[in-house]
Amino acid sequence: MQDDLPAQSSALPGILGKIDNGISHAESVILAMGVLLMALNTVANVVGRFVFGESLHFAEEVNRILIVMITFAGIGYAARHGRHIRMSALYDALPVEVRRILMIIIALVTALIMFFLAWYAVSYIQSMYRTGRVLPTLNVPIFWMYLWVPIGFVVTGIQYLMTAIKNLTSRDVYLSTHVLDGYEDTETEV
Repeated sequence: MQDDLPAQSSALPGILGKIDNGISHAESVILAMGVLLMALNTVANVVGRFVFGESLHFAEEVNRILIVMITFAGIGYAARHGRHIRMSALYDALPVEVRRILMIIIALVTALIMFFLAWYAVSYIQSMYRTGRVLPTLNVPIFWMYLWVPIGFVVTGIQYLMTAIKNLTSRDVYLSTHVLDGYEDTETEV
């Protein structure tokens, strides 16, 4: 697949294309840095434990923060590349125009759910803030760790909203702004 190629410019016109490109770049940086930092932190902890006989006390907490960040940055990335799970036996049997309309509805409903979950996550973060809890070793307020959750939901919601727009303005059926509907042998990223 073409997922291993460098980031492409957005297939969307105007300001939507600029937003899409900006989000794509931010996702790439966040995911790459998150994975590299997690690997570096884990390796440093292992070296510390086996070479110096002392673990890094903060390693588990840092990895916990990075896992939340990578997970919620990753849901937007998966939406951008049409990689979320889909169960489509009936959908695949439908004519292209009906599939396109269904994809618009699916993308809009999914975007609304993502925005609702972002709102709910903000409510949760506010309750965490009010508790005043902190991570034991880093002494960082716990709510900071969860700020990635609404950000990930909002980015994913925007991605699905742009997918709906792409399907509204195209004759083809798109799983995302870059990925045409289909499976391994016919799926192509444009």
